[in-house]
Amino acid sequence: MTERYTHGHAEAVLRSHRWRTAENSAGYLLRALQPGTTVLDVGCGPGTITADIARRVAPGTVIGLDRADEVITMAARDHAADNLTFRTGDVYDLDHPDDAYDVVHAHQVLQHLADPVRALGEMRRVCRPGGVVAVRDADYAAMTWWPDDPDLTRWLDIYRRVARANGGEPDAGRRLLAWAHAAGFEHVKSSASTWCFDTPQDREWWAQTWAQRVTQSALADRAVETAIATRAELDRCGDAWHRWASHPDACFIVLHGEILATA
Repeated sequence: MTERYTHGHAEAVLRSHRWRTAENSAGYLLRALQPGTTVLDVGCGPGTITADIARRVAPGTVIGLDRADEVITMAARDHAADNLTFRTGDVYDLDHPDDAYDVVHAHQVLQHLADPVRALGEMRRVCRPGGVVAVRDADYAAMTWWPDDPDLTRWLDIYRRVARANGGEPDAGRRLLAWAHAAGFEHVKSSASTWCFDTPQDREWWAQTWAQRVTQSALADRAVETAIATRAELDRCGDAWHRWASHPDACFIVLHGEILATA
């Protein structure tokens, strides 16, 4: 596949990813994470969710998988545990036997793939019969914020266009159920949840990460490369994030779709 990872691995991106935990990013899955459960975490990034899962299922074994060598190295360094292993790998061609795991999990992964249905099929292959394939993805078109700002509206347009130029689908959250059905799952439970950034501290943190991402990351470089945006436009988007964070009534809501698909 020819897709690119839209965010890249700039420090601002990794800082955002390290904030994620099983509690704030996989609440819909927590009941399935019992001691002794075996888990494959696909697209694990720097491994904070993976490490949380490993603590919950110990002595069950957990493997965190990502195609980026550099983040796997970081994850292995930062999250050493007896029941946790990090490896590089490809979701389209998982180097694991059939029926190997009780849970196969992917957070914010399918939105970056050119063929999410194929990826779900491969995740199903390595999940034992009766096990669960658990997926959560944001839906960018459904993100909302206050106060309105035309430069934040432009930010969202730039992001969605770049993501599609990279072969992905930024509005993945609403499509998860359809993709699971297309991959052959018959029993799928769908749900939705949000992140909400509305305190002064949360607003400042969220705005800092996105102001940097829209100006100094793979997203910014790709936007310019594809003529989707100019550097000047990206700078205005970065400034808009800071304006938003400084408003006493500001909030930003990120909607996610979720599925628990029985293998």
